[in-house]
Amino acid sequence: MSETARHTGNGGARKVFVPRAKNPGLNIIGIAFGYHDSSCSLLQDGNVVAAVQEERFTRVKNDKSLPSMAFRYCLEAGGITIADVDCISYYEDPRLKLERQVWMGLVPNLSAKRRSSILGRVVKRMPKELIRRTLGYEGPIEIVDHHLSHAASSYYFSGFDDAAILTVDGVGDWPTTTYGSGHGSKIERFEQVDFPNSLGFFYSTVTGYLGFEVNEGEYKVMGLAPYGEPVYADKLRQLVTMGPGGQYTLDMKYFGFLTEDLMYTDALVELLGQPPREPESELAQFHMDVARSVQVVLEDILLEKVRYLHDKVPSSNLCMAGGVALNVVANSRCLAEGPFDHLFVQPAAGDAGGSLGAAAQAYVNLTGERPPGQRMSHVYLGPANTTEDAHRLLVSSNAEFHDFRGRTDELLTYVVDRLLEGKVVGWSHGRMEYGPRALGTRSILGDPRRPDMRDKINAVIKMREAFRPFAPAALEGKAAEHFDLDHPSPFMLETCQVISPIDLSSITHIDGSARVQTVTADTNPRFTALIEEFDRRTGCPILLNTSFNQRGEPIVNTTFDAIMCFVRCQMDVLVIEDFALERDGIPPLWDLQAEFMKDTIHRDGESVGHLVYTFL
Repeated sequence: MSETARHTGNGGARKVFVPRAKNPGLNIIGIAFGYHDSSCSLLQDGNVVAAVQEERFTRVKNDKSLPSMAFRYCLEAGGITIADVDCISYYEDPRLKLERQVWMGLVPNLSAKRRSSILGRVVKRMPKELIRRTLGYEGPIEIVDHHLSHAASSYYFSGFDDAAILTVDGVGDWPTTTYGSGHGSKIERFEQVDFPNSLGFFYSTVTGYLGFEVNEGEYKVMGLAPYGEPVYADKLRQLVTMGPGGQYTLDMKYFGFLTEDLMYTDALVELLGQPPREPESELAQFHMDVARSVQVVLEDILLEKVRYLHDKVPSSNLCMAGGVALNVVANSRCLAEGPFDHLFVQPAAGDAGGSLGAAAQAYVNLTGERPPGQRMSHVYLGPANTTEDAHRLLVSSNAEFHDFRGRTDELLTYVVDRLLEGKVVGWSHGRMEYGPRALGTRSILGDPRRPDMRDKINAVIKMREAFRPFAPAALEGKAAEHFDLDHPSPFMLETCQVISPIDLSSITHIDGSARVQTVTADTNPRFTALIEEFDRRTGCPILLNTSFNQRGEPIVNTTFDAIMCFVRCQMDVLVIEDFALERDGIPPLWDLQAEFMKDTIHRDGESVGHLVYTFL
C-alpha cells in the first residue's frame, strides 16, 4: 500500500491507496466510541459488510467503551485480519472536542465535582492512542468530525443523487445542528448551531424533569405525549429562542447541564409549577401534558428549520441523522407538512450510526467517489448464530425442543399456531439488526388483533411502562390497506394513522397511530414467510413486533442471550434458527444460570450515566 497525499479537513489533497495484491479491495473500518452507543462498521470497496454496537457483545446498555469486540466481529465478517485494514476512521474530531471541554472547564460557577469531572475527561488518552494501543493497529487513521459522520451516514446510503441534509443531536464535538447538502460524492455544510444551544438537550432536559433516564428515556416521552394536551407548550417555548436562518438559542437559566450533573434548574421547576417527577413513580395527567407540550414544541422548531433548509437547498430530497432524528413522530410531521417530497433517515441515526458515516466519508476522502449501491434496504449487518451451535447448546443442556431443520414450512405453521393461541414468541434468526430497532431477526412477536397482547408484553415480559406502544411488522405489498402509508418503511422511522378494517388494538397507539415496519422477502425471507403464513390463516398481514430484550438490557445477540432472556421473562415460546422451545421444556440448569446472572454486574464495558446527557 502506498500513500501519495494526505487529506486535510473537508478539502485539500486526499490520500490515495494502492491496495495490497494479496488482498484486493479497500477495507475501511469506522469506529464510534466515547459518548454512548459505541459501534464498528466495515466497508469493503465501499460496500457495507458489517455494522454492530458494542453493547450487543458486552451486554452493557448503551456501552460507550472502545468497541474492541465489535471490531473483532467486523474483521471476521469481512474475512480479513487487522493487517488487511487499509484505514480506520474515527467519528469525531478530538481537537474540537478538547476545545469544548476546555471551554466547559472555564464556565463560571462550576461545582468542584463538575470541574473535576471535566478535567478528568480532558486528560484521558486521545482516541488515536486508544485505537493503536488497544487494537494494535498501526495503519492510517482518518478523523471525521461528529456531524459530518452523521451527515455521511444518511446521505451516502439514501440512494439520492442530491439532497438537503439536516443533522440534529445533543452535541458532538462542537455543533449540535448542521445544515448542508449532498451532490454526487460531495457533502457541503453552510451553517451550524453550536453547543450549548441544542434541541437534543432541550428535549432531554424535559425527559429528566419527567423522571426518565436522559440518553435513554426520550422515546418514552415521545410515547407518553399522545396521552396529554400541549397546555404547557407556550411555557416551554420560553426555553428556546428562534434566531435568523437556522439559528436558535437556549435560555440557560432553565438548564443545569453546564454546571451540575443535572439537566434542569429550579427555574424550570418554577416555570412548570410542579416538582420534578421521581423515577418509577406514578404518571399523572400533568406529566402527560408536559410530554405532549415538549413534543409539539420540538416538532414546530424542526418544521421551521426544515422549511428554512429547503429555501437554501431546494432539492426534493431530505436526509436526516443525529439522535433527534430517532423521533419518529417529528420525522413524519416534517415529511407530511414540510416542503420535501422524500425523506431518508439513517436507521442507526444516533451515535451508533457514526461509525458507518465515518467509514463512508473516509471512503470518499480516499477514492474521490461515493460508496456504490442504492438506497440502504436493510440493516441485517450484525452476527448470525449457526444452527449447529444452537443445536449443540440445546442438546448439551437437556432442553426439550422441536427440531425443524429442513422443514421450514412446518416451523412457520408451528409458530403461527402458537400465535393464534395468544402465545408470545421470542424469534431469533439470521444476522442481528444494526441500530436501535428490532426488525425481525431479534424480535418478540404477538398477534396484533388481541386486545390484551400489549398489556401482557409490557407488564410481564418487557417489564416496562403500560403506555409504551408496540410496532406492527406488515407485508410491504399489503401495508397500504391497513396504514395511511404510501411508501416503504423498512426501519420503523416514521408514524402514520391506522386505517385497517381489522381491530389492531395491540399495535395502535392512543392517537390512532402506529410506527410501521414494512417487510419484504428480498431482505428478510423467513420473517416475511412467517407473516405471509399468518396472513393466509387470518387475513391479517401484520404481526406485533418488539425488540427481543427486557427493560434495561440490550437486544439479544447470541443464542445464549436469547435463552437467558426467555428464561427470565414469561415468554411462551422461543424460536432459535430451526428450533422451537416452550416453557415446559426449560431444563433446571437454565433457571439456575438465569438466577445467577440476574444481579451480575458486567465489567467488560462502560455504562452511560442517565442524570445528565453524556457529552463530556
